[in-house]
Amino acid sequence: MTRAGHLGVTGPGPAGDPVPHTRGGDEIRTAPARTRLCFRRMTMELRHLRCFLAIAEEGTLTRAATRLDLTQPVVSRTLRQLEDHLGVRLIDRSTHYLGLTAAGHAFQIRAASAVAAADAAFDPGRLGAWPLRLGHAWFAFGEFTVSLLRSWMQEHPDVPLELRRIEDRTAGLSRGEVDAALLRGPVTTPGIRTEPLMTEPRLAAVPAGTPLAARARLTLGDLAGYPMVLNTVSGTATTDLWPAGLRPETTIEVANTDDWLAAIAAGKAVGVTTTATASVHPYPGIAYLPLADAAGLTVSLAWTHPPTHPAIAKLVTLAREVVGYRLPGAT
Repeated sequence: MTRAGHLGVTGPGPAGDPVPHTRGGDEIRTAPARTRLCFRRMTMELRHLRCFLAIAEEGTLTRAATRLDLTQPVVSRTLRQLEDHLGVRLIDRSTHYLGLTAAGHAFQIRAASAVAAADAAFDPGRLGAWPLRLGHAWFAFGEFTVSLLRSWMQEHPDVPLELRRIEDRTAGLSRGEVDAALLRGPVTTPGIRTEPLMTEPRLAAVPAGTPLAARARLTLGDLAGYPMVLNTVSGTATTDLWPAGLRPETTIEVANTDDWLAAIAAGKAVGVTTTATASVHPYPGIAYLPLADAAGLTVSLAWTHPPTHPAIAKLVTLAREVVGYRLPGAT
């Protein structure tokens, strides 16, 4: 009696077909390696990625199931299928709140980018030109923003460059909402590559009309005695800028740039930013002054690996040209 293999193979065929072997007197046919690999890949679907991302963002299977309108067992089984396919554990289940493993953190960006790309591909409103989405958390490319946008339009008129402000540490890059991002400060998110382009000097942002605003320049020590406003979502300034014994005693936490600006203009606090803020977003009631003893902030162009848009390399080249970037050793 002959049993069919798991792919429905029932008999010999041309070269490349399964080679039969026997077990317990029954002949079993096994798919060739090429066929098995294709079959394994085809078992994974977008629902596996959406399920993983929901768990990663919600932190529990229950909340992920509610978000996806599924039952908890279905969510758990879908995650297990994905982990079995990849051969790694993505979610740490040792605590009540589910956290990502190291492999999970690395996979999260790939999953988010894949889902975002699929959503864009199936969006009937985007059947025309393929836009290159450039994210930023605040003040884009500073004084070079307009030059970058205009130069791109002139050199690549067939690829729209869309500037998107997203209050997030990676300006939406880690969630697949943009193809590239202009980021300030160190970038440590796994799966993101960066091209440092320039360094922006730090500035003190203080309420206009105050004694601090009358100074020609300030130091970190000058600010230490005042409440400090910190953007904890997308900001780059923290109390770690100050020496341990001189850190501000009072901080006000906000979640976006607009609230950060409003707190300073209202006289509630002072802040630390860069020259991009003063050049792109002058704000009534705020004076920007040089900060003598604070290191500058690196501005980088960042993208995921692999890239989600074929024009990323062209954007890197143009961004270098706009800021007058020179590679080390170039003349």
